[in-house]
Amino acid sequence: MNVVIFGTDTFWGKAFDIALLLAIILSITIVMLESVNEIDENHGEALKVFEWIFTILFSVEYLARVFSVTRPLKYILSPIGIIDLLSILPTYLGLFITGSESLQVLRSIRLLRVFRILKLTRYLGEASVIVEALKASRVKITVFLGAVVILAVIMGTLLYVIEGQTNPGLTSIPRGIYWAIVTLTTVGYGDISPQTPLGQTIAAVIMILGYGVIAVPTGIVSAEITKSAMESNLDPDKNDERVCHHCANGNHRPDASFCHACGGHLED
Repeated sequence: MNVVIFGTDTFWGKAFDIALLLAIILSITIVMLESVNEIDENHGEALKVFEWIFTILFSVEYLARVFSVTRPLKYILSPIGIIDLLSILPTYLGLFITGSESLQVLRSIRLLRVFRILKLTRYLGEASVIVEALKASRVKITVFLGAVVILAVIMGTLLYVIEGQTNPGLTSIPRGIYWAIVTLTTVGYGDISPQTPLGQTIAAVIMILGYGVIAVPTGIVSAEITKSAMESNLDPDKNDERVCHHCANGNHRPDASFCHACGGHLED
């Protein structure tokens, strides 16, 4: 059973994973259809039945994974195990908390298994480059965002001082800050707009600065990604497709004989 549930090298293992992906897609589709009032009114009961059918199937699958591994706790506390658990909890929580069923869309995270089925996990190493780049950029981005927040507070307050008495949309300084953030990020909802020449001048300055707000963090992260990629010297063949049958972890080196997470022996 372990080989079928966690492996993709056998026919039944691959068939199991493909069937699981299809079930996840169908269950997410049902959740989306339930949010449409017309469909829910006409087919709500049927959708509820299917929702519970999929939840029970995923619950059985989760228990099968727990009992089929040598070290169940390792699987339960692993990122994969936590995601698998979170994908079935919303339906049960719906018995006590109204509306929590919509959180079933968390099951979409499980669709990432398609990388393992299609033998694409070797390329997931590139994702670690992005993660490392974001970590390396966090200080610079934090300082930059702090400066942006200060700028929004100053500009929002300034516009309130100029137009607070005449502009019906600027009822308070927080409303002015909200306008400054919307303008600075180039979103531009249009619910608040300056009415005076001076206020429009301030708006024009913020609009121009908005382009810099978009460009700066992009440049910071891009530079770190380039640096991380050069340092890691990525080799797409450095990881293989084997999954540990003891704790369900994957992404091992091709020359590894034991799991990097639990130390269990890796089968060839």
